[in-house]
Amino acid sequence: MRRLNRLLFFFLSISILASCTSVKNIPYLQNAEEINLSASKMLYEAKIMPKDQLTIYINTTDPDASKPFNLITQGAGSTATTIPYLVDNEGCINFPVLGRMHVAGLTKPELEDIIARRLKMYLADSEIPIVTVQMSSFRVTVMGEVGSPSVIPVSTGKISILEAIAAAGDLTIYGHRENVLLVREDAQGEKSVHRIDLNDASLLTSPYYYLQQNDIIYVTPHKIKARNSYFNQYTSLYFSITSILMTAATFIYQIVN
Repeated sequence: MRRLNRLLFFFLSISILASCTSVKNIPYLQNAEEINLSASKMLYEAKIMPKDQLTIYINTTDPDASKPFNLITQGAGSTATTIPYLVDNEGCINFPVLGRMHVAGLTKPELEDIIARRLKMYLADSEIPIVTVQMSSFRVTVMGEVGSPSVIPVSTGKISILEAIAAAGDLTIYGHRENVLLVREDAQGEKSVHRIDLNDASLLTSPYYYLQQNDIIYVTPHKIKARNSYFNQYTSLYFSITSILMTAATFIYQIVN
């Protein structure tokens, strides 16, 4: 029994020490007061990439004037749906009347402006076309030690790493806040891996603060999780064996006496 008590005390001590060590690493952006945030002053705009799906709609005062430029499919009943454009591997789309256009590397406002200017030659002088571009395929993936690993759609074309993690249920207590992996693929298909420290407020000025389409966030588990799993596995086994032996010993003692 003394040996069992010593073992229980050992496991309890390890758990307490581990908890004390990890609590100080839980808060995000711990040194926020020390960071000069003037460099982060910007309005982020995502850039269009190959394999993006774009919804483009042209609106004019004369409805008939915009019809040749809108890809519309008629659904059940009177429902009309705009057909999205898939950006090909060369970063281009085929736009009605205007033909093949290179769009990769442009932001939504830039593409809207280019299309509006090119449409002018096909419209009456009095027409001022309104062009609306939406990225209908913008999504990021958050996995690993988070509450709800998921693929997160981004309707606004803008999401920060903190917003994505919050949408995935935040990090679990076992999530390694100083070792979050960001996997990113550029417009040429080249992948890169970046390690991010959520405890460091310099993240706010980092090029990885805002996520790009198809970014993958992987929150690595802290070593304490593996350690706890090891202890839990063998503690359960030890107690099971101990319980069986004590039951057997009690049974034998009753028979003998």
